[in-house]
Amino acid sequence: MTAASPSGPAFSVHDIPFSAYGSWFDISPVVAEKTYADDLHLVSHQNGMHGVLRLVPLVPARGERAETRVEATPGLLRWAAGRGRVELAYESPDTVRLRGSGLDFGVFAAARTLTPFSGTYFFHDPAAHAHVFTSYETGRRYRVTVLSGSLADTAGDQALGGSDRGVTVTAREDGVWELAIEELGTARPPYVPTAAFDDIVAAAREAFADFVDAVAPWRSPATPAAELAAYVVWSATVAAKGLVTRPGVLMSKHWMDKVWSWDHCFNALALAPGAPALAWDQFLLPFDHQDDSGALPDSVTHSEVLHNFVKPPIHGWALGRLRRSLPAPLDPAELTEVYERLERWTGFWLTARRAPGAGLPYYQHGNDSGWDNATTFDPGRVVVTADLAAFLVLQLHELAALAAELDRPDEADRWTAVAGEIRTALLDQLWSGDRFVARSAGTGESWSSASLLDLMPIALGEHLPAEIGSTLADHIKAHLTPYGLATERPDSPHYLADGYWRGPIWAPATVLIEDGLRRAGHQRLADDISARFRTLCETHGFAENFDALTGTGLRDRAYTWTASSYLLLARDHHLREDVRFTAPAPDRPWER
Repeated sequence: MTAASPSGPAFSVHDIPFSAYGSWFDISPVVAEKTYADDLHLVSHQNGMHGVLRLVPLVPARGERAETRVEATPGLLRWAAGRGRVELAYESPDTVRLRGSGLDFGVFAAARTLTPFSGTYFFHDPAAHAHVFTSYETGRRYRVTVLSGSLADTAGDQALGGSDRGVTVTAREDGVWELAIEELGTARPPYVPTAAFDDIVAAAREAFADFVDAVAPWRSPATPAAELAAYVVWSATVAAKGLVTRPGVLMSKHWMDKVWSWDHCFNALALAPGAPALAWDQFLLPFDHQDDSGALPDSVTHSEVLHNFVKPPIHGWALGRLRRSLPAPLDPAELTEVYERLERWTGFWLTARRAPGAGLPYYQHGNDSGWDNATTFDPGRVVVTADLAAFLVLQLHELAALAAELDRPDEADRWTAVAGEIRTALLDQLWSGDRFVARSAGTGESWSSASLLDLMPIALGEHLPAEIGSTLADHIKAHLTPYGLATERPDSPHYLADGYWRGPIWAPATVLIEDGLRRAGHQRLADDISARFRTLCETHGFAENFDALTGTGLRDRAYTWTASSYLLLARDHHLREDVRFTAPAPDRPWER
């Protein structure tokens, strides 16, 4: 067997799952939240996250687990031990091919116990001349077809109850074996290879290369994490299936395998210039599940749409940036569709989330803000907050712009007027003179905190009075560590290193604040925040969040909105530098 040469950025499968665009499964040792198995597993994200098959390199003739090192690049996964190796590549979103020499290989059910309602049944299918695992958890079948070599062992065929289940493949005289594993529904024709293994690897690499060239054509040695960021996004993209109505970028193919209704905005923004159709799908996907009140769901995944919470209305802000980034303007039908959806989402906040006679809307829980456990919500959960009002003002301005483009001047005037009313109420009711406060929606009691959430109205940018923007910028500096913006001020008694929104650095807060500072005229601080976050990702990867004092990645280690935020900030920095170095020299009369 001639080993395929690696290509693209190398990564650890303990941090980033090995997968491919469109696939609903990955290859990873991560089988549940913060749970790492000894062996790599085929992990499906249909009907939840489920480690279905255990993939085990074995010592030939002995059947013992071989100690191997695992190497991964975007097109190829490899187990290696001395002269022995096993290689895996995606032939299609639902099929992987494997080949090996010098090592046998076992494909086993991850769950040893089969009950009438759980586990994995295993049998030989004579019609397909293959072995099939059927999973109660995913509702799918996993078919293993041996293409070369032979079966050294089969265990648990048709067994019920507790049993080992699976096959072991070994080489014949030529020293090479090869097999295919498919994820399928009830049935399909027997598997027939359509290309040689090396050609499959080449095609997989080319597919990723095309993607990264599209979304990060500006990359250079100054953006060393761009290709890996693109891989995190590319490999976490799934085909439209189940309740995911469009091709969707999951937050991760670890345990955060959903589309949350503000996370998707950052993925859309990163994709917009180079993959506009996919970007537009990302923006609209949660809107496909908008309910009768106009509310967006909290999250969407293969078999579940949750409406118990919502997420903040950053969609007007995101849509404005998205439209400026798309290579072509939206056509009238697209403008009308997105206007009507955004109008209903805004109406939800203006009606269902405003107390009678109140000027400002409220959150019902920290989860609604996206900052689940931020200290802003410690005194109460049903709270009027300044960030919510600020986002709504931006959304109302975007609605006004859309209405004007659609030749609906009366509606444009109405949205502009409402934006002014919300802005005035924000400043009159929540600005204390040196900071924004939160207020109980029930009692009217107000308080402040050391949470960065209280400073998020900087997202208003040019819509803020200059003196308020400057005051917020000064407060933001107190949250800035060598690695970025701590979500709780580090000198706060409530600061926690791994406290979710009570300390760690998060991508969305970084992007929103960086953009708001820039529009408010604080370019130098915005540049500093962008640079620190980009360096953080280049050093520590694309975790869900990061320890603000050490930079260590925390929680889910392959988070797409983090990768997308890196791509977004890196692209914008490149464009600013490009303008700076290509702009005409300023007129300097003193040098004449």
